[in-house]
Amino acid sequence: MFSTMISRSARPSSIRRTAIGLENRRTPIVRFYSSQSSTPAITRLLTDDPRMSKVVVHGGIVYISGQTDATADDIVGQTRNTLQKVDDLLEAAGTSKKNLLTASIWLKDIASDFQGMNGVWNEWLDPDNKPVRATVEAALAREVLLVEVQVTAAIGEKLGRNG
Repeated sequence: MFSTMISRSARPSSIRRTAIGLENRRTPIVRFYSSQSSTPAITRLLTDDPRMSKVVVHGGIVYISGQTDATADDIVGQTRNTLQKVDDLLEAAGTSKKNLLTASIWLKDIASDFQGMNGVWNEWLDPDNKPVRATVEAALAREVLLVEVQVTAAIGEKLGRNG
């Protein structure tokens, strides 16, 4: 992942390697920076919540915080509304679901809600640009919530297969 911070035009001589040694790891974490700056740019959007940003952009990647919806009473409605929030946040960051890289989905009751959530997901998803995805059961932040979705996406030009 750290290599994504290097532009394709960067020459090896202009790259400075910084290793962060961790005693309990066999391989140190290596971060790359261009010689022009020792701090990669980070953009934070929608930061009204005192605990977190809803969107963080770094190294050409958009990170969307976990999104939920409590206005609908069933999994289909909550999933549909949650994915609309994801669409809106991706658009605010200058990208779209065509550029999704990963999706993490948490369900309150996977046995009862997986099929309903998956039906809405399949309608929403761009079938030619599917991200990697994990879906698990979890206790969510509020009793009324049935689903939470968190995604990452590439930013910039449309990078999808048909984009």
